[in-house]
Amino acid sequence: MSLGLAPPAPRRKPSLTPMIDVVFLLLVFFMLAARFGQDVAIPLGAGGGAGEAWSGPPRLVDIRPGTVALNGVETGLDDLADALRPLIETPEDPVVLRPRDGADLQRVIDVTDTLNAAGFGRLILVD
Repeated sequence: MSLGLAPPAPRRKPSLTPMIDVVFLLLVFFMLAARFGQDVAIPLGAGGGAGEAWSGPPRLVDIRPGTVALNGVETGLDDLADALRPLIETPEDPVVLRPRDGADLQRVIDVTDTLNAAGFGRLILVD
């Protein structure tokens, strides 16, 4: 006497093809999303030693989130290089940069890029 039950179907092995496709797509995505290129270095002076004497007038640039001040006087970023020129005898005279009031790194980089483009070769970053 048969109960009418069919024999169990053979168990199918899972296919790995969809998983391999997903891994391949993720690999392609991360390869395309990765940034390839050279690292950018910011040239900053190591600061003077204790025996090195300061020459010339003070050149202190306070970098704030919204403004830049040269020796305590607010100056626009575009006008900073022109305001510094009378205080510099040679392009190798040091200019001291001091981030203030929570200025972020991008703001410091913008100021250093502006001064480097204007020909100021010795920038010293202080804390």
